[in-house]
Amino acid sequence: MSLLSESEFLALATGELDRLESAIEQAADSADADIEINRSGNVMELEFEDGSKIIINSQAPMQELWVAARAGGFHFRRDGERWVDTREGTELYQALSRYLSQQAGTALTLG
Repeated sequence: MSLLSESEFLALATGELDRLESAIEQAADSADADIEINRSGNVMELEFEDGSKIIINSQAPMQELWVAARAGGFHFRRDGERWVDTREGTELYQALSRYLSQQAGTALTLG
């Protein structure tokens, strides 16, 4: 794996956060789930009806996206065109679908 420059990584991570934000909005609308999305730069905070949160942010020094959810803390690193969990190898959208569903109390699938 070749390391990107910080600006290349930040551009890639920002694009992914943009896609995630749109995918989460669509999934929440489809499932009629109440998820409030707050975005500030490289940090996206998802707040659920029960007050729980999922935080997704980019970590330029590590070249990873980090996810903090009720299920735990997870690090995702770019592998080709996908972001994969550094421990389990789970793809980001698949993993986030699981975390979102757990905290929303309804099935959500990110496309």
